Formats: sequence, structure tokens, C-alpha cells
Amino acid sequence: MSEILEITIRSIAISSTAVLTSLAWSIPLSLKMISSDSRITKIFISIANALVGFPTVLVGLLVYTILSRSGPLGFLGILYTPLAIIIGEAILVTPLIISLLYETLNKARQTYWELAISLGADDIQAYYIMLRETIPDIIITALLAFSRAIGELGVALIVGGNIRGYTRVFTTAIALEISKGDFETALSLGLILFTIVSSITIISRLLGARRE
Repeated sequence: MSEILEITIRSIAISSTAVLTSLAWSIPLSLKMISSDSRITKIFISIANALVGFPTVLVGLLVYTILSRSGPLGFLGILYTPLAIIIGEAILVTPLIISLLYETLNKARQTYWELAISLGADDIQAYYIMLRETIPDIIITALLAFSRAIGELGVALIVGGNIRGYTRVFTTAIALEISKGDFETALSLGLILFTIVSSITIISRLLGARRE
């Protein structure tokens, strides 16, 4: 039971950090895109939309190639660590976050940003007002990204290595327990994961309904 709790805490911590990391670069990038109506921006957002459902195993393979000993960042020695999973999951959820944020912030720009500018605010103040008014939408985006991150297997397995007490998370632990024939533990982990994802879905819907 203690190991299940440990896996639960680790899974939540890793996926939460991954989402926050992705938001750190996705929000500025989305703000940059909505302020530009260039062809490059349209191509970039189309690519982001197309990558929303990108297979997690391919993301894991990409990150593994970069972080492996022969890769460009192999000297960091972070392969098979929680940090490697965080990086992989952050990359995985970035297209989803950008796709949702672009749509949200683009609508908000036409309302809050232009209104703020007309009332004498400068660009920075206008963007601040716009972000403040869209916090509920950003939270919903973060929750959806978290659901995507915590339920993935490819990245966690390939770059995390499923090391007991260190990088083992829900999905890798479930896969391992099934292979061992310990279906009781696998079902327990699966039930906890299902509860977390379902709760997040319900919260997201409630926030969306309240926002409307």
C-alpha cells in the first residue's frame, strides 16, 4: 500500500511539473502568435493542431535520442530520471496546450486586449488584463494537459526506465504488474488513475460551464 501511495504522489508530481514547464514556454509563444497574423503563425498553429495526438512512444524515442549518452544532451546524465520524464511529458503536452491557448487567447485579444488599448493601456498592461481574464480557461487547459501527461506510457517507460522507488509511475507500474500477473495491484493502480483522470474531466467541465 505504501508503494502505491508513493507511485501516486510521484506520478502527480511529475505530470504537474511537466504541465507547468510546458505552460512556461507555451503561454509566451501563444501570446506572440496571436499578435501576429503572418503565414508562418498559421502554419505553426496548424502543425501544433496536427501534433496534439502524436504517439507518446515516438516522443519518448525522440527524447531518448537527445538524452542518451551519444545524444546532444547526453553529457547531462539525466536519462532514466524523473527529470527526463518531466521533459518528455512537457514536450508531449505542448502541442495540446498551444492549440487550446491560441484559440482562447485569440478570442480574448479581440475583447479584452483591444478594450484595454482603447482605454489607454499600453501593450504590457493590455496583455496582463487579457491573461487575468482568461485564467479559468488557462486552468482548464492545464487540467486537460495533465490528464494527457499522467495517462501516457511511452515517454515514462522509454526515458524513465520504470525504476522502482525512483521513476516508476502509474502507467509503467500497471504494465509491470500485468506482466507479473499481479492483477490486483494493477487494478488498484488503474482505479486510482481512473479516479484522478475522471475527477479532472469533471472539474474541467464544471469550470467550462461556469465560464460560459
